[in-house]
Formats: sequence, C-alpha cells, structure tokens
Amino acid sequence: MVVAEAVRAVNSLKPLAWTPFLSSLNSNNSSFISIPRKHSKLSKMAASEAEPQIITKIIDSHLHVWASPQEAAEKYPYFPGQEPYLPGHVDYLLECMEEAGVDGALIVQPINHKFDHSYVTSALKKFPSKFVGCCLANPAEDGSGIKLLEDLVLKDGYCAVRFNPYLWPSGEKMTNEIGKALFSKAGELGVPVGFMCMKGLHLHLQEIEELCTEFPATVVLLDHVAFCKPPKNDEESQGFSELLKLSRFPQVYVKLSALFRVSRNPYPYEDLSQVVSQLVSSYGARRVMWGSDFPFIVAECGYKEAREAVSYLAKQGHLPSSATEWIMGKTVMQLFDGKWSSVVN
Repeated sequence: MVVAEAVRAVNSLKPLAWTPFLSSLNSNNSSFISIPRKHSKLSKMAASEAEPQIITKIIDSHLHVWASPQEAAEKYPYFPGQEPYLPGHVDYLLECMEEAGVDGALIVQPINHKFDHSYVTSALKKFPSKFVGCCLANPAEDGSGIKLLEDLVLKDGYCAVRFNPYLWPSGEKMTNEIGKALFSKAGELGVPVGFMCMKGLHLHLQEIEELCTEFPATVVLLDHVAFCKPPKNDEESQGFSELLKLSRFPQVYVKLSALFRVSRNPYPYEDLSQVVSQLVSSYGARRVMWGSDFPFIVAECGYKEAREAVSYLAKQGHLPSSATEWIMGKTVMQLFDGKWSSVVN
C-alpha cells in the first residue's frame, strides 16, 4: 500500500465518541550473564501490615520477551545491533511469574527483534490464556506499517500497539500523516496505543494531546508513568502536572511500570508513594495499571519484589485495598476484556 492510499483510507474514518475499550479479538540455553535471585525484601513487612484483600488475578501490564541465544541462532534472530545483554526468553519469564504469583501479562514487542514479531507471536500462540500481545508500530514513510499493524491484530491476535517516537524518521513527529494513519487505524481495530516517552513527556506532550483530541476513539496507554520522576524543581513539577492533566482525556490510562526508571530512590522506591496517590486521585484506580518491565526489573530488584513494591507504595499512599486490586490486575483485565478469563489461580 502506498502512503497516499493508506492515508486516504484512514482519513475517511471519522473519529467516534470514545467509549470504554472492549477487545473483540482474540528449555533454552543462555550465554547471558546470570542474575542472582534475591530474597523478598518486603515479605515480612507485607505479612505484618497487609490488610485482608481478595485480588482475583495479578496481571503484569508491561514486560518484554526475546529469544535466547540458541533460539536466536536457530529461528528468531535479533535485529542487528540490538542483541540483548540480559536473559529474556519465555521460559525464564514463566519461572519468574510463577514464583511471584503473577497470573498473566501483556507482552510488549522488544526493540531486540524490532519489527519481526515472530518470537512474541510464538509465545502468544503457545500460551493463549497467559499472554496478550502489544506490537510495535512501524512508521515507515511508505505506509507499509499500516498494513503490518492490521495483519498483526487481525491475523496474529495482537491487542495493542506501541508508538516509539524515536523510530519515526528524523525530524518527523508522531502527528505526521503516517502517525495519524496508524493512530486512527488502531482506534478502528479497537487496540490501545502505548506511548514510550523515554526522553521526557514534555517532548511529546503536544503530539499526544493532538492525537487524543482528533481521534478520541483510540485508547492511550502511557508507559512507565510517562517517564515523569517525582518532581524536585519547577520544571519537573510542571511536567508532572501535565501528566496529571492528561487525565482529562477519558481514553488515557497510565502504566505504573518500570518503577526503577522513574524513582530516584533504591528499592522499594519510596519516593513514588505520593506519585501513586496523585495518579489515582487524577485518573482513578480504574485507569492505572501495574507493570514490571521484565526482564530489566530482575536485575534491579527482582520480579517478585517488583510486584510487592506497588502494594507497599499503595499502603504508604493510604490507598484502599480496592484501589490496589484495580492497579494490580483489574484495570488491565477490564481493558482487555476476557483475555485472562481462563487463567487458573
């Protein structure tokens, strides 16, 4: 599909009034460095302070998997120059999830395989009740990424798409013709768009606002608290305020994920307790969801510890247990309705 045809096709779609998203889609050798398992640092604290609460399922809204070196050599090659330095194969993830008591996860296509989704697709097909897929948008100028998105959703069952602004051609914004075509197509297909603002929300705020305004039918996920650290000066306070103000768009959700990337403190990231409280105050717990950022989090504090940190921060922020239930699984389960219904606790 040439770009003109692709753009005309999506521009013919009129934005619809936003409604809550309802999806209608459906042993490895490793030469990586080994990461020692760490004992839970919050287990005793959690046992002594925990309130009685029932959480139906724990769902991780943000993690990655990639092939082991053996798998890469045999079938799933890494993108040149993006060879991982940590183990991240599916069997390792399943081991970590079992230890942590996590029932399911949204797998985000990693840059290590770039636009070759075959490894993640294999995991989705092998464990359909465990995993849901988020593909990576290809903003190629020829418009080929629009057809790729459609195929990944309709043929391979992906339920979300990630916009990485740093993959756009130099000088181009996510609001260019291709970006709007991809964003509109996501809304048409009923899949949320995740934004990775690694270099700062302020660099992409206007683009996100423009896309949300023009296409209110497309659900938005802000990865990793939009990379907004607890503010320490006026500029950072303004940036965090802009994050909170994005809650005025009812289609915007926030991932409370990769805490080590946004905290200034070591585990358990206590400076984020007020951040968690403010996010829930602005968005409501039903638009906030926990994510680990596996496998990177394993080297930082451990996968089980990542789960426990959020419950700890919620208590420090005086959130009710019902809010924690939404953050730890109910939000993402509602967003991707029915996708983890067959998970057995």
